[in-house]
Amino acid sequence: MTFVQIVDCKTDQVDALNSLMDTWVEQTKGRRTAARSIVGTDRENLRHVVEIVEFPSYEEAMRNSDLPETDRVFREMVALCDEPPTFTNLDVVRDEQLNKLLATRFFEIANGPDEAGLDEFVAEDYRDHDPAAPRQSASREDLRRVMRMWKTGFDFRMTVEHMMADGDTVCCRWSMTGKHTGEFMELLATDKVVEMTGITTMRFQDGMLREAWWQYDNAGLMKQLGLIRM
Repeated sequence: MTFVQIVDCKTDQVDALNSLMDTWVEQTKGRRTAARSIVGTDRENLRHVVEIVEFPSYEEAMRNSDLPETDRVFREMVALCDEPPTFTNLDVVRDEQLNKLLATRFFEIANGPDEAGLDEFVAEDYRDHDPAAPRQSASREDLRRVMRMWKTGFDFRMTVEHMMADGDTVCCRWSMTGKHTGEFMELLATDKVVEMTGITTMRFQDGMLREAWWQYDNAGLMKQLGLIRM
């Protein structure tokens, strides 16, 4: 179970505190068990500093606490604060990365019968970056047109193999299998079964998909369709 520790302190030496954390990160390379750390200042009280540290489990957090560097940094941290820091220890019972849910919804619509659901979470001025496309999509309607083109040409299914989120960005590694059942890029249906892999990076803002970058094995697809020789 993921474990999160929240450290509250009051200090006017935020820069020194950040420098101290940089030292700890450098000195604990290869041995620390903390997976993520966020330091923030209270907008209502800039002397109120909060650090949120995430660990894979409570046991891993205790291993991290036992490092001599952690003990030394903590003592130096106390010296920078007006009073001893307070700790809140949390067992995470729910961790939902909302942008990953939206990315998952995108692939559900790609696998579905139509594109109606795009209006729910794709911005009207959505921009698409696809090096294999003859022209770049600059709107939600362009995205709808491109998706319809693929659905007309293939009876396919996309499977997300792995997904990672970082801030407003979600990166998806996917695979596709399908049958060429309709016209695609002026090529009439061949009934050939094709496979393809790719990576899509999506940028979200205010709960809407604003931009996406596509990289996929277009040359491999063209070879399977008999359009090029390799």
